[in-house]
This record gives sequence, structure tokens and C-alpha cells, in this order.
Amino acid sequence: MTTVDPEFAAAEAREARRARLFTRINKADAYFKVLGLAWITPILKAAAGDNPKAQVKEIWRLLAVPMLAIVGFLVMWGTLAPTVQTSLGAVPGPVQVYDEAVLLHKDAVAKAEKEAQFYERIEARNERLIAQGKADQIKDIPYTGAPSYYAQIWTSIKTVFFGFLIASAVAIPLGIMAGLSATANAAINPIIQIFKPVSPLAWLPIVTMVVSAVYTTNDGLFAKSFLVSAITVTLCSLWPTLINTALGVASIDKDLISVSKVLKMGTWTKITKLVLPSALPLIFTGLRLSLGVGWMVLIAAEMLAQNPGLGKFVWDEFQNGSSSSLAKIMVAVLTIGVIGFLLDRLMYAIQSLFTFSNNR
Repeated sequence: MTTVDPEFAAAEAREARRARLFTRINKADAYFKVLGLAWITPILKAAAGDNPKAQVKEIWRLLAVPMLAIVGFLVMWGTLAPTVQTSLGAVPGPVQVYDEAVLLHKDAVAKAEKEAQFYERIEARNERLIAQGKADQIKDIPYTGAPSYYAQIWTSIKTVFFGFLIASAVAIPLGIMAGLSATANAAINPIIQIFKPVSPLAWLPIVTMVVSAVYTTNDGLFAKSFLVSAITVTLCSLWPTLINTALGVASIDKDLISVSKVLKMGTWTKITKLVLPSALPLIFTGLRLSLGVGWMVLIAAEMLAQNPGLGKFVWDEFQNGSSSSLAKIMVAVLTIGVIGFLLDRLMYAIQSLFTFSNNR
């Protein structure tokens, strides 16, 4: 009978637990990368005892260097801002911009409470009229107060996604068509080359006149300013998706196309079972680029179309010209940048669910 050394068994069990821990950390790393939190992985590995010296180097590269760069930027901003004078005074530094962001938050909370109280009064009035038998006098009165900063952010997000979804619905089928057919590609390519460089400022007057002529109702599902901004986003953001979809479809292995002919696949089956899965990484690359372009275009479109989003907020503060306007505009600029980053992370997360680019 062979006796098992208890210390050897315990060491083996510890090694097995350690291996399972590192397996979990490596799996979680794919999600951290999607969220832009790749620096968490070396911290977890260092805590688990995996080559601490190498992990410290990774922590320095992934976390410390970016943080130092941000701190350096803030110090430079705070140092140079007072030296730049404008018609509204010195350029605000990080502290003034932060203070203005706090004030915007408080103002947004106060406006939300005011709007809630307004609707409570309307509801109480309608209930009183019903109790008095005057149901015909009930009115659904919309709130007409100025939108809060958070409401303007939400308006911009809704607008960009509306335009982005329309652009995707147009660009993906056209891209598949161009990728599968050389004739279709020859027909679509000149249109892409002509309209892709057109600025949103050139599209906006055309879109405004068309929407005003076609969308004549004042109580429709969408406001005219919303449609003008969204359609301008569509016209400027569909090109990256169209180009990348066509490129992805055209790059499919010719052997796969031959197999589809041998199996006598129908057009729909060929597209859904062969074309889309093979071209998906490039399609998502185009979608990420399109959403980024759409977000940049939206701010300019909202400024001129007066859609009540972040672009209009920036324009109103520019026109206002108060002592706090410049700080408010800088808060909006930082908000636009952060939301743009989050939108890209969102698209990257969706891409990781449908493609195998993350190797997980």
C-alpha cells in the first residue's frame, strides 16, 4: 500500500486552486479590455502572486502612465488658463470648470423637481375635473420649462442613435450588395466618393428645407429640429459602415463562395449563413466609426437646427456671453468627449458578443 504525503497533496491542491484562479482572471481580462479597464488584470495577477515584478510594469504602463498624463494635462491647463484672456475674462481652469459642473448638476436636479411638481399639479387638476363630472375639460398640458442639462444630454443621445440606426439600415444592405457584385460596387463607389467628404454644415440647409416641406405637422411623433439633426447624422455617418461592409464581404474566402455554389444555397441563406458571419468584424469596425462620426456631426447639427441637445446648449451659452458661459461650454466639451468614449466602448462590447476578435 502506497502512502500519500499530506504535504505533497496539500501543495498539489494549492497549485490546482491557483491555476483555477488564473484561469478566471484571464477570462475576466477580456471583459476588462472591452470596458477599458485592462489595468485591473495585472493588479489581480500581482495580488495572486504571478510574477509581481512583471505585473508592476504592466500596472505602470496601463494605469500609472495614463493617470500621470491626465494629472500633467490638468496642471498645464490650470497653469496656462489664467494667462489667456478673452472677452469674457480669463479662460477657466479645472477648478472653475468642476465648480460649474456641480452647479449644472444642482440646477438639473432643481428643474427635474419643478417638472415633477408641474405634472403632479396637472394630474391633480384632471382628477378634480373627473370627480366634478367635467371629464371633457381634461387637458394634457406639456411642460414648457427650460430643459435641464441632463435632459439635453439625453436628447443628444437619442438623436445620434436614431440617425445611426437609419444609417446602419441603409449602409449594411448596400455594402453587402457592393461586396457581392462588382457591378453594384461600380455603381455605388462614385456616389460614396462624391458624398463622403461633404460637411454636415452643407447638408443641414438641404435637410432643413426638405423636412420643412415634407413634415408639415406640428404635433407629430418627432419634432422638426430632432428630425433635421438625426437625418444630418445619417447622411454623414453611413459611409464608414458602407465602405467597411463592402470590404468585409468582398474579402470573404473564395473557397467559401465556391462551397455555397456547390451546396446550391439561396441568396438569403448565403448572406445569413456565410456572408454576414465572415464579414462581421469589418462591419462592426464600420459601425464603430459611423457612431463616432455621427456623434461629432450631431453637435454641429444641433447648434444650427436648434435641437435641444448638447449642441444647442453650447450655442446658447456662446450667445449668452455671461461670466460663467465659457466654463459651461468647457463642461459640455468634456461631457461630449466622455460620452463619445462610452459610445465607442458600448459598440466594442456589442462587437465582442458577436465576433471572436477577443479570443475568449
